[in-house]
Amino acid sequence: MGRKKVEAASVTLTNQRAARLYRLLTLLGDGPQTRPQLLRRLKLDVRGFYRDLEALRDLGVEVATGEDNRYALAGGLDDALAKLPFPDPGLNFRDVQQLAKGDTTAHRKLKKRISTFLGGNGRSAAPHKPR
Repeated sequence: MGRKKVEAASVTLTNQRAARLYRLLTLLGDGPQTRPQLLRRLKLDVRGFYRDLEALRDLGVEVATGEDNRYALAGGLDDALAKLPFPDPGLNFRDVQQLAKGDTTAHRKLKKRISTFLGGNGRSAAPHKPR
């Protein structure tokens, strides 16, 4: 029975855990690392390391262990970072509308989220004025 992949947008991480997972990914992105190296650099105990490793795998980030007992990303760092959710930045709706202006993939994704939030009426550009 395989693991169920979790949608990154549906996962909420604390700032501390997200930062630690990001640091783990960037270390693994530098090349294969032994567990003692990772524990020392992340200032983690073994239990915390395996919890973070499992969290990454639950998000669909594949971390492989080679024959030399070194951990490495199975894919690229950019692909792994795309699966890591960002902690809630505490933005208000107006901030999100401002950030949605643009033509990149991230802008379009945010515009789509706004549209879905508003029920798809496409009226996310300007607020209603009181009469």
